[in-house]
Amino acid sequence: MYANLIQHTPHWVWGALIALIVLGVRQSVPSRRSLRSATSLPLVMTVFSLYSVASDFAHQPLALAAWALGAGAVFCVMTTQDTWRGVRWSAAQQCLIVPGSWLPLALYLGLFCAKFAIGATLAMHPASVDNVNFACLTGLAYGAFSGVFLSRGYAMWRIARDVLAQDAALR
Repeated sequence: MYANLIQHTPHWVWGALIALIVLGVRQSVPSRRSLRSATSLPLVMTVFSLYSVASDFAHQPLALAAWALGAGAVFCVMTTQDTWRGVRWSAAQQCLIVPGSWLPLALYLGLFCAKFAIGATLAMHPASVDNVNFACLTGLAYGAFSGVFLSRGYAMWRIARDVLAQDAALR
């Protein structure tokens, strides 16, 4: 059964997996990132997540509500914690200095695995699309990933904003 599932998976899926692994590994080492790049990737991942729920469960409004609940709850928890320690703004270089972390790779792989499992389930059991519990759990899972991505982008934006505001106040 698993061999059949892998054989019938479109080739582009494996390309997407490789791209996510490359993106995640690149974030495991310290880097300098523009504010735009640090905030755009979390937004892209969030849009991808929301699109997945909306397209798979278009007739299940509770799935979108579950997505919003998951995204909002995780975002609130993550932004009240000091989760993204070590990120700082370099005024001289006008960029963020981001310490290396394996968390983005884990998140990308987690989202990929969730999307793959949900896609496989829908392919093997098309009636699952009508299952409210399945739709809500899917929305909640995708929303939780989005909350993490959004909190990281927001933290980086906030760090840059705070330093730039302090610099402006000193002038």
